[in-house]
Amino acid sequence: MSQPPILEKQPPTGKEKDETFAKVTAPYEDEKHHEATAHLAATADDIAAAEEKLNEMPLDRCMQVREMHQYDQNFSADTLDRINELLDNPEVREHPELYQDLIYTMKLEALLVTENSPYAEVRAVVDNWDDVTMPSLTFRVWTIGIIFAGAGAFINQLFSVRMPSVYVTSNVAQLLAWPAGKLLEKTLPSGKLNPGPFNKKEHMLITIMATVAFNTPYTGYIVLTQALPMFFDQAYAKNWGYQILNTLGSNFVGYGLAGLCRRFIVYPSFCVWPSSLTALAINKAFHSDDSTAVPGPFRKMYSWSRMKLFLFAFVSMFIYWWFPGFIFMALGQFNWLSWIDKSNETLNSVSGIYGLGVNPIMTFDFNTLMFNGWTPLVIPFFSVFNQFLGMILFTIMAAAFYWTNTLHTGYLPINTNKVRDNTGKNFNVTRILDDRGIFDYDKYQQYSEAHLSAGSLVSYFWFFAAYTAAISYAILYHRHELAHSFKSFWRSIRRSFRRTKTEAEEEDELKENLAEDIHWRLMKAYREVPEWWYFIILCLALVLGMVGVGVYPTNTTPAVVIYGVIMALIFVVPLGLITAVTGLQVTLNVLAEFIGGAMVPGQALAMNYFKMYGYITTAQALYFSSDLKLAHYTKIAPRHTFIAQVVATLVSTFVCTSLFNFQMSFRDVCTPKAAFHFSCPGEHTFFTAAVFWGTIGPKRLFGNNGNYRYLLIGFPVGLLLPVLTFFAQKKFPRQRWLRQLHPVMITIGGLSGAPYNIGYIWPSVWLTWLSWIYIRKRYLEFWSRYNYVLAAAWSAAIAIAAIVIFFGINIPEVELNWWGNNADADSCDGVCTRLEIPAKGYFGPDPGNFK
Repeated sequence: MSQPPILEKQPPTGKEKDETFAKVTAPYEDEKHHEATAHLAATADDIAAAEEKLNEMPLDRCMQVREMHQYDQNFSADTLDRINELLDNPEVREHPELYQDLIYTMKLEALLVTENSPYAEVRAVVDNWDDVTMPSLTFRVWTIGIIFAGAGAFINQLFSVRMPSVYVTSNVAQLLAWPAGKLLEKTLPSGKLNPGPFNKKEHMLITIMATVAFNTPYTGYIVLTQALPMFFDQAYAKNWGYQILNTLGSNFVGYGLAGLCRRFIVYPSFCVWPSSLTALAINKAFHSDDSTAVPGPFRKMYSWSRMKLFLFAFVSMFIYWWFPGFIFMALGQFNWLSWIDKSNETLNSVSGIYGLGVNPIMTFDFNTLMFNGWTPLVIPFFSVFNQFLGMILFTIMAAAFYWTNTLHTGYLPINTNKVRDNTGKNFNVTRILDDRGIFDYDKYQQYSEAHLSAGSLVSYFWFFAAYTAAISYAILYHRHELAHSFKSFWRSIRRSFRRTKTEAEEEDELKENLAEDIHWRLMKAYREVPEWWYFIILCLALVLGMVGVGVYPTNTTPAVVIYGVIMALIFVVPLGLITAVTGLQVTLNVLAEFIGGAMVPGQALAMNYFKMYGYITTAQALYFSSDLKLAHYTKIAPRHTFIAQVVATLVSTFVCTSLFNFQMSFRDVCTPKAAFHFSCPGEHTFFTAAVFWGTIGPKRLFGNNGNYRYLLIGFPVGLLLPVLTFFAQKKFPRQRWLRQLHPVMITIGGLSGAPYNIGYIWPSVWLTWLSWIYIRKRYLEFWSRYNYVLAAAWSAAIAIAAIVIFFGINIPEVELNWWGNNADADSCDGVCTRLEIPAKGYFGPDPGNFK
C-alpha cells in the first residue's frame, strides 16, 4: 500500500488569500451558513481553508474525533455536543436531508481536526504548512546558540547562590537572538555560512538550546551542601570528577526519557503544551507580519501587526514593572487589609499576604501572578479555575486545622512553609546531628520534634493526593491514547532493525495519518530520531551516575540511581500527559523525599541521590519534551533538534560544573556575611529538607506513631478523585460544568499553598476568564492574533526589567526607603500566632518523650 502524500501547503500570498476569501464571502455571509458555523472555535480563514476539502471528508470521521476528544477539556464543548447529537441520533442517518446544517458543520470540524490543529490556541500561533527547504541547523544557529547557552548557564549558576538571585530566562535569549541573527545575516558571506534570511526555524532552534542550557543542574545543591563546613563538610565533594560524573548523569537521564516518551506526550495532537505557546507567539511576531483588520472589543477593527503589539506591550510593561520591582514594591504584594490593623492576628492570618490571602485585590504585578511557574493568558481557563477550587479547599482545611490547634498548629504562623521546633523558632537541624552529620537520637530527644504549620499540613495532604490522582487520571482518561502510543512505540522499535515496512505497518501508518493532525503528517517529511539513540543516552547517563555515586565515598549504593529512574519511568508519562493538556506540572519532590527517606533511613545523602534521579529526572524529561513540541510545531527536523539539545546540554553541564568550586571560594559563602550576598538561600532550604526527610525520616513523621500519619489519607483520596469525576461525567455527559472538572488540577491548587495562598491565584481567575471565555468566544480572530503575543511581551519585559534592576540597582545596593517599600515593616502578617507559647517555654511533649 502506498504512503499517503505529505501535505506541504505553502503560506498563501496576499493575492491568493484575497481570492480565497472572495470565493467564500458569499456563503459565509449567508445567515444560514453563519449560524451553522458560529459554534465552531475557528476563524473565518480556518473555515474557508477547510471548506475547500469538504467533499473529501467522510462523515464517519466524526467517530474518530469523538473517541479522541471526548474527555478533552481543551476541545470545544459546543462542538462535542453537536458530534454526540450527530452520532447518537438515528434520525440523522435515516433522514440526512433534514440535518444538513449539522452534517455540514460536523464534517467541517472533522476537517479542522485533521487539516489543522483541533485547538484555536494552537492555530493562533502555529502554521499548518511547512517549507522543507528552509534551513534550520546553520552556522548562525551554532554560533548564537552555543554563545547564549554558555553565557546563560554561567549567569544562572553563578548567581543561583545569591539572595536575591538573578535568573536569565529563555525569553531573553529569544529576544536577543533576533538582532544577533539579523546581524550575522548582514555580515557573513553568502553561502553555507549565510544561507539567506534569518528564519523562524533557526530562531526557534536557538531558543530551544537556550531553554535546555539555562536550567542549572541539581547537583549544585548536593555538591555545595556536601562540601561546605556549615553543612555536611565532606571534602571529596570538591573533586571535579565526582561533580562532572553526577551532573552528566542527572542531566542526560532526563533527556533519554524525553526522547523515549515523545510518542506518548509530544506527538499526539491533544498534547498541546500550553506553556510553550508564548515562545511560538514571539517567533510568529518576528517572522510573520499580518496587519489585516480584525473585529475586536468596543466594536472596533484592529489592524496592528503582532510585532507592533509586542513592542508596545513590551516597552509599556518594562516601564511599569519598575514600580512593583523597585519604586513602589507594595504594588506587588498589596496587603491593604493587613494595613487596616497590623497587629490584629485574626485579620492578618485570614487576609495577609503570608496568611491565607483572602483578599480580593492582592497585587498589581503581573509577575506575582506567575508565582507557580505559569503565565496567565496562556493557561486554559478550566485549568486555572480547577486550581482555584483546590485553593478554596486548601483555605478551608488550613483554617480548620489552625483554629482547632490540630497538631499544635495554633502556636505557629498559619501558612509558613518553614519547619519549626517546639518553641516556635525555625528548626535547627544541626542540633540533632553528630560530628559526622549523622542523626543523633539522644540530641533529638533533648531538642525538639519537627513541627509543621497548618498550611504545610494541608499542602502535604494534597501532594500525596496529586501523585495517585495523576496515575488514575492517566489510566481512566487517556488509556486509549496510551495504548495507541505503546503500539506506535513498539512498531518503531521493531522497524529500527530492518529497512522495509510490512503491509500491516503501512496500513497502521495510514490510520495514523488520518487520525492525527496535520503537524504530525508534515513532520513525516523528515527523518525520525531512532529510539535506540535515546536509549543509548539513557544507558550512558545511568552508568555515569552510578560510577559517580559508587566510586567516591558516598556510603550510598549505586543502585539508588536505578531506583530513582524507576520512579521517573512510572510517573513521566502520566505527569507528561497532564502537563501537555493543562500547562501545569505535578512535581515529584515530596514523593521522592518520602520514598527516598523511607528506603534509606538515616542517610540524607542517599535520599538526595534518589530525589535527584527520581524527581529531577522527571522534571527535566518534561522540560525536554516541551522543547521537542516546540520543534514539532515549528517543523524543525527531529535530528537537528536532537543534536542541538545534546550540544546545549553538554555546554551547560561543563560550564555550570566548572563554577561549583569557584562559588565555594567566595569569602564567607553561604553565611549571612557572604561577599556579594552569596548567602545560599536555596542550599540552606535543600539542607534542611535533606535532614528532615533523610535523617529524621518519614517513619518518625508519618509512621504508625508519627504525628502526621493521618496525612497519608491523601493517597487514597487522590486515587478516588479521578474515578468519581470520570464516572460522573459518563453518567451525566450533558453537564458542561462537570466536564470541565479536572481532578489533578484541583490537587495542584491544594498543594500550592504554604507559603502561597488563594490571593495569588484569584486575579488569574478573572483575567483568564476575560481572555479565554469572554474575548475568545466573541472575537476569536482578535484573540488568536493578540492573546499570546501580549502574554509573551509582558513576561519577557518583566524578565529584562528584573535583570536591569538587579545589576543596576540591587548590586550597587541602591535603596528607596519610603512607605511604599516598607508598608509591611511593622505588620504581624506571617509572624503572629493564635496561641502564645506556654509558660514552660515550649509546646507539645516534654523533652525525652518524643516519637
